[in-house]
Amino acid sequence: MAKLRHQTFFSLAELNHCIRALLIELNQKPFKQMPGSRQQWFETLDRPALSPLPKYAYQYTDIKTARVNIDYHLIYDQHLYSVPHHCVGEQVELHAGDKLIEVYFHHQRIATHVRKFYPGITTEPGHMPEQHAQHQQWTPGRLMNWAQSIGPEVLVWVKGQLHRREHPEQAYRVCLGLLSLNRSYASERLNKACAIANKESLFRLKNVKAILVSNRDKLPDTAPVQLSLLPQDHVNIRGAKSFH
Repeated sequence: MAKLRHQTFFSLAELNHCIRALLIELNQKPFKQMPGSRQQWFETLDRPALSPLPKYAYQYTDIKTARVNIDYHLIYDQHLYSVPHHCVGEQVELHAGDKLIEVYFHHQRIATHVRKFYPGITTEPGHMPEQHAQHQQWTPGRLMNWAQSIGPEVLVWVKGQLHRREHPEQAYRVCLGLLSLNRSYASERLNKACAIANKESLFRLKNVKAILVSNRDKLPDTAPVQLSLLPQDHVNIRGAKSFH
């Protein structure tokens, strides 16, 4: 680098070009106290010991175990990916690379998806069940009956989830999550929280949970404030006659 200290470069490519020329000169320069040069020693000692580069570049893969949910989907980085429906309830191994999501069951790959880097859902049609006893224990009708037993607003919220998805099975997870809140909160509170969510178009489970945790459902309903602009008359108000 000392040889270049008095030169000015206007691009990295220009600098690299000069360094490359000096590097060739350095590698071919004979040693002072040993025979040969850096280039000759590399060709004699190093090159024969080198292994070929891998066919594919190294790719970091995040590996985690997960249990397949009732909607035959797994979640990774806020995105849902489907697996064959017969694996519902089974523990699988998820491999997440830069481009692919792969799922393995008993060391056999059962699903592959292009990785998505945004919240959403990816469903392979072939993974959907037709008639499978383990999956059919839950149906839209059963979910709505459970919702109705808690309250009408809960039913409206659950219906919205089922109708909003392309396939009702994709909403089973969030519906069961909402209905299970009845174990921790009274039906009246859950119904009131759903009423608030329905009124404000809050369709995410965490929105309903936030209403319950903050006790917003316990606040009294406030009537809209009626503003009156009726004429007022008292000693401190001057009329038009006071101005000239």
